Amino acid sequence: MHKLLKDHQAGDHKMSDPRKNPEQQPVTACLLSAAFFGALGSSFIYGYNLSVVNAPSLYIKAFYNKTWIERYGEPLAAETATLLWSVTVSIFSIGGLLGALSVSVIIKVLGRKGTLLLNNIFALIAVLLLTLGETAKSFEMLIIGRLIMGVDSGIALSALPMYLGEITPRHVRGSIGQFNSILICLGVFTGQVLGLPELLGQETSWSYLFSFLALPAILQLCVLPFLPESPRYLLIEKKDEAGAERAFQRFLGKKDVSQELEEVHAEARAQDNLHTASVLQLLRNPAVRWQLITIIISMACYQLCGLNAIWYYTNGILQEAGFAENIIPYITLSTGAIETLAAIISGLVIERIGRKPLLIFGFSSMAVFFSLLTVFLNFQDSLSWMPYLSYICILAVIASFCSGPGGIPFVLTGELFEQSYRPAAFMIAGIVNWLCNFAVGLLFPFIQETLQAFTFLVFVVFCVLGSIFLYVVLPETKNKTFMDISQSFVKINKIPVPSPGHEMELTCKPAMNGKVQDVVKMENSF
Repeated sequence: MHKLLKDHQAGDHKMSDPRKNPEQQPVTACLLSAAFFGALGSSFIYGYNLSVVNAPSLYIKAFYNKTWIERYGEPLAAETATLLWSVTVSIFSIGGLLGALSVSVIIKVLGRKGTLLLNNIFALIAVLLLTLGETAKSFEMLIIGRLIMGVDSGIALSALPMYLGEITPRHVRGSIGQFNSILICLGVFTGQVLGLPELLGQETSWSYLFSFLALPAILQLCVLPFLPESPRYLLIEKKDEAGAERAFQRFLGKKDVSQELEEVHAEARAQDNLHTASVLQLLRNPAVRWQLITIIISMACYQLCGLNAIWYYTNGILQEAGFAENIIPYITLSTGAIETLAAIISGLVIERIGRKPLLIFGFSSMAVFFSLLTVFLNFQDSLSWMPYLSYICILAVIASFCSGPGGIPFVLTGELFEQSYRPAAFMIAGIVNWLCNFAVGLLFPFIQETLQAFTFLVFVVFCVLGSIFLYVVLPETKNKTFMDISQSFVKINKIPVPSPGHEMELTCKPAMNGKVQDVVKMENSF
């Protein structure tokens, strides 16, 4: 009888542990639709806006000058023209910062899916302003449109990774999370293609480049309402167990989702605060200190690793290599194509290789190729074939970035924090991301003017330091529950976090004690 009792207890404990023997179901159409259309109306729009103003820049500047003459009867001064164009480009980052600051409040009220849907309103308003600015003879409309589009991107880059991380089974969480990076790269590439002179990169049609942004926003508005909300949000924050169960069933394609529900319940029981934590609470909590430091450094390196500076050199290097001016835009397309291909490959291998190796490989490779590029740039005038090597290095830097650093920091932000701290964590990550983005845009011209060909050595330092930090601090998170990931930081935080097993033991202990007493009574009666 004692043996039967032990077997019975062991069996109960095994069945109640949701971390063991995960059912690796095939990815469902519902999950893929949520990932693709969620990213299409969010990440794609962000990526498209990174490249869309490059091709028509001369025509936009000419429009500014023409409008100024019509208003004031004199040409636009060179300093004013430079200022207006700088504001047009950089205000996108200011909007992104505003979006990142507001996202935690919006998500708390509307949820993950609701925030993504609301965000399309910002995108469509921005499209109208950007498209009609030339017709209305108002460059202010273009500047305000860029600001609002930045707000859209700031919200999207926080809400989308959060949504994807919470709806995805842990064995494919990294791959589905990489839809964010893939669609960013695809957006950049699409902006380059549509900006070609044969398409919309002409003086008479450049405003239609901005009209195209309405398409992904409308597609998301048509599809996303029919897909479920995050089951974790429904269960933990809305206390809607029936809704969470239905959401899990649709995303996972199976009827019995009791294991997934129990995993979320265990996560909820282990949290000190079941309500959504504020940024101040997150900053003060020592139990998540190193998770926060890791995200801040990863996000800072995401912007400070130097990829944005690469675009400054590409056209100049191609001209030095002897390529004709009229074919350079077509060769530049190779950068967007390499970006997209590397992001897709990263999404396919991330669950096998892991987040940590891909991040370290990406930053380390960028440091190597930036160093080589510095050497080749210094000898560019000496040897006729040297510019070709410089261009190969540029492609290698882009591929290295998209292999890991281009998307994984967003995945990690969702993985390193439990439910109540996740919105605040994404808000901080977004603030760091957009501030660093703005700093690079502001400071890079001065750095380039001072250091010339040695400019990229500054980015080598950030890449190397980022790699070392991630190697020392970051645990591997692939195929782990959010509770398991929290446990990985216990030692470095020096604050014990209750394990899922301990939580379940506390929960099941009264019931098990009752079973033991019943069996003992039966034995005594014999």
